[in-house]
Amino acid sequence: MAAEALPDLPVRAVLPELTDALHRAGAAVLVAPPGTGKTTLVPLALATAGGRVVVAEPRRVAARAAARRMAALLGEQVGGRVGYTVRGDRRVGRDTLVEVVTTGVLLRRLQRDPELPGTALVVLDECHERHLDADLALAFLVEVRAALRPDLGLLATSATAESHRLAQVLGGAPVVTAAARQFPVDVHWCPPRQPVDAPHGLRVDPRLLDHVAATVRRALADGPGDVLVFLPGAREIELVADRLRGVDARVLALHGRLPAAAQDAVLSPAADTATGPPRPDAASRTARDAVAGRRVVLATAVAESSLTVPGVRAVVDAGLSRVPRMDHARGLGALVTVPVSRAAARQRAGRAGREAPGRVYRCWSQGHHDRLPAQPEPEIAAADLTGFALDLALWGHPDGTGLSLPDPPPPGALRTAVGTLRDLGALDEDDRVTDRGRALAGAGLHPRLARALLDGATAVGARRAAEVVALLDEVRAEGDDLVAAWRRARRDGGAAWRTEVRRLTSALPEHGTRGTGAGQGGRAGTPGGRPAETGLPDDLAAGLPDDLAAGLPDDLAAGLVVALAYPERVARARQPGGRAYLMAGGTAAELAAGSGLAGTPWLAVADADRAPGARTARIRAAAPLDEATAREAATALLTDETEIGWVDGDVVARVVRRLGAITLTERRLDAPDPQRLRAAVLDGLRREGLGLLTWTDAAARLRQRLAFAHAALGEPWPAVDDAALLAAADDWLDLAAVRRRADLARIDVAAALRRLLPWQVAARLDEVAPERLPVPSGSAIRVDYADPAAPVLAVKVQETFGWREAPRLAEGRVAVLLHLLSPAGRPVAVTRDLASFWVTGYPQVRAELRGRYPRHPWPEDPASAEPTRRTNRRG
Repeated sequence: MAAEALPDLPVRAVLPELTDALHRAGAAVLVAPPGTGKTTLVPLALATAGGRVVVAEPRRVAARAAARRMAALLGEQVGGRVGYTVRGDRRVGRDTLVEVVTTGVLLRRLQRDPELPGTALVVLDECHERHLDADLALAFLVEVRAALRPDLGLLATSATAESHRLAQVLGGAPVVTAAARQFPVDVHWCPPRQPVDAPHGLRVDPRLLDHVAATVRRALADGPGDVLVFLPGAREIELVADRLRGVDARVLALHGRLPAAAQDAVLSPAADTATGPPRPDAASRTARDAVAGRRVVLATAVAESSLTVPGVRAVVDAGLSRVPRMDHARGLGALVTVPVSRAAARQRAGRAGREAPGRVYRCWSQGHHDRLPAQPEPEIAAADLTGFALDLALWGHPDGTGLSLPDPPPPGALRTAVGTLRDLGALDEDDRVTDRGRALAGAGLHPRLARALLDGATAVGARRAAEVVALLDEVRAEGDDLVAAWRRARRDGGAAWRTEVRRLTSALPEHGTRGTGAGQGGRAGTPGGRPAETGLPDDLAAGLPDDLAAGLPDDLAAGLVVALAYPERVARARQPGGRAYLMAGGTAAELAAGSGLAGTPWLAVADADRAPGARTARIRAAAPLDEATAREAATALLTDETEIGWVDGDVVARVVRRLGAITLTERRLDAPDPQRLRAAVLDGLRREGLGLLTWTDAAARLRQRLAFAHAALGEPWPAVDDAALLAAADDWLDLAAVRRRADLARIDVAAALRRLLPWQVAARLDEVAPERLPVPSGSAIRVDYADPAAPVLAVKVQETFGWREAPRLAEGRVAVLLHLLSPAGRPVAVTRDLASFWVTGYPQVRAELRGRYPRHPWPEDPASAEPTRRTNRRG
């Protein structure tokens, strides 16, 4: 299409350079800030009769808006030379030259036919946002150009200057830069006056929302024009809309869950829309709510880059964004609220200067701004990679090796994703895609939700399965009761939800359902009543009782569908009537105080998150289950095990039935395998130590004597330290009669220790390490072997008279350390050299003590004196 007929936007000046770059290299990178026309002018300028230009946008609302804007520039309706295709909605014709699609739709097309017949150029818009689908589509297209379609043009666009990585991925493609025609924007730093809590999961402090609403009122008072407000999600939009009741402006919402007509109305100039009375609920406004006059547009990140909201002169930025995150350790994947990056904050502020000088009100301080991350984190770094891994496997690169991805997937996260796909039956043992995997991919859903749809349709009926899955595929606005949300959606759900239900229902095989309405039975399928082949695992298809499938009420039907999607999140209450639960995957979780689900014995948890440092996860959405339904839905986690082991400080021998980490039943094993029982006892000893045995004084002294013999003489005298005794426990302990911890305490440890002595030294123990030693007085005194290197004999001085040297042990190798005592038993000297002591030490001891103990002998020559245990005779 002729560039001369296009509006004079900044990107128009670089169209010749861009066209030349694509002709020369076949691929290029276009860096152009929001408002330059890169999304609308470039595809129109590059469209020729030689093939269709496919423009991939990260969001459905952006795809529809871009197509609508380009069609308007040509003076046409969407569906002529410009069309779009998004999930559940397609408007193209045989004359369509420019087709705007979501990146998800583009990925499905590439998987079906990588050559993209009829397509001359693919434009990947907003690559700087680093969504998983965009990264994957970029990598696939690079490979298609290299192997199948060298003539296929590829243009990657970015609203930020971080273009070097894109150029590298495209093989050193040329980079074309368009300058923005931006009006000045005054920055107002508006942090809340009172402290607010940091966001957690989907929760945003209400005090911050109060502050945002007050800042909007200030922006309206400060100057003319519409006000664009950035909030993290649809729920916050509803809450801030309630806080803005009574303002002198039309309050509108813009987010991905709105009907297309409502989105289009917000993106159209106010004068172009029909008038109509305002409605109090901003999230459910229709096109006729956007009337001429001043507007406040409450938007999510969809308005950051690829969408233009006309008439905006002021931006109020809450400073938050919602991104997918995965807690791989607990299997919890959810949207979380995080601080916005500095790059995103710049783009948001730029929306105020598109048409005239503007102002931005940032609800944080300049100091906090300097600490924000420079760029948003790539989705591949923290998100659930299950769908990503299935796309890789379908493409033929199960681990991503060889693909030109801007960033490689984290190995641990990818392993977890591949394991999930194996559990779903999507991959075989060699990580090749199965027929079931292709069926799951064809549903256009996350693989878990696709499994819930296909298997749930057989179990509860196509309509009910589609309704619950459509509910799971969007962020719920309020409350943790999924069944209540389902009933609300049936009663007054939006057009987007109903459209998705129709799409999901039509995607199911007609013969693969049992019923379509709430509570309906009826068993359709193959002759003979066998369930039709819809990918339902054999154990679930065959094991689901007829009465469970046919008469399943909505509560349990919702729970079953959720459990099919997240079997590891089936949860049982820890205590009757409580709100603490244990999930089958092992994660502890709890309901919020006051939850209407509290006390439900079983839950299927659809959404949960965990605060940093918290020991348990918080259940955000769940549906009730009963045990039978839980077992059927999570049948792959059902195990029957014979357990003989050391558990919680004692031996257990039982047969246990578990659903993952949840113990369903257990029964005592009357005749456990003796070998396994012995192994369990040994395991307990090694875990908890030798303190499980009863160490009498005799046993402790014997162990000390053996330790001395080993230290003095070595082998074959046995080592008896803890490590050695535990390592050889099976040799010296008689465990034949041990069934529990208490039996260990009854073992005769002294007798057991003697089993360690080889026959050739057993008879010599009393010679090498005697328990007692005779002294000159005739007493036999116990030797203290507490220190294996220095056995001690504590004896009164008078009983050693006549000894000229200390006795020796261990075949004469070790002299006993004598602790010489006073008549009162107090130490007066320590020596191994008794002859030297009699000459040098004893005279001083005698001088000090004979006056204190006059009734005891203190001879001048102790080496020749008579030893005694008695006092001197009176008289």
